[in-house]
Amino acid sequence: MCASTPTTPLERAVDRDLVIHQRLAIPAAELQWRFTRSSGPGGQNVNKLETAVELLFDLKASSVLGEVRRQRLQERLGSKLSGGVLRVVAAEHRSQWRNRQLALERLAELLREGLKPPPKPRRATKPTRGSQRRRLDAKKQRGQIKQQRQRRHHSDD
Repeated sequence: MCASTPTTPLERAVDRDLVIHQRLAIPAAELQWRFTRSSGPGGQNVNKLETAVELLFDLKASSVLGEVRRQRLQERLGSKLSGGVLRVVAAEHRSQWRNRQLALERLAELLREGLKPPPKPRRATKPTRGSQRRRLDAKKQRGQIKQQRQRRHHSDD
């Protein structure tokens, strides 16, 4: 279920901490990996190698997320969470390593988006007199155009 200790340089490159931004990095130990056979491209590899990657990150068990960050992520990513666990799947490439990189990029992007502060609330304003007048003038002009289309000139023969 979890990746074992990295043995190749490629595995070590992917098993580093996941940097979200300057003040937040997810330790590699908090990421869980699952590998399955992919149904996508791969030729004969499809039947032999486990190239599809599933990356799991447990928000509730994370030691690097403070309560405010955890709460914000749960609110913003609620539909993508299953039991407090964020799941990312990648199976587009033939190589497991490239799918692992893609899954890490997707997870980082999801976390960045989820951690953004909420937008400032909109201040309700009234339309200006000038904008109201322009709107009504445009409606009148449009109505006149349509009315002219309906007038038919009947000539007595």
